[in-house]
Amino acid sequence: MEYILHFIFYVIAILYLVRALLRWAIPALFQSVVNKAQQQHQQANYQGRRQEQAGRIKVDYVPEKKDKSNFTDKAGEFVDYEEVK
Repeated sequence: MEYILHFIFYVIAILYLVRALLRWAIPALFQSVVNKAQQQHQQANYQGRRQEQAGRIKVDYVPEKKDKSNFTDKAGEFVDYEEVK
């Protein structure tokens, strides 16, 4: 009976110790994650502002100009028809 009481006492003591450590550790971990996210956001925002301030526009692709006058030629053949009753 004495060993069971010692076991229960040690289990309860360990649970309280783990609970106290987690109360300290979990907020610290979340704070570090939040700080990293804020730094990444600030860096991305700074780079975006820096590009806007430069006033330069980079165009990767310029489509070829199409003649609109040739559009009707490529539309297909038009056939007259008569309605049969």
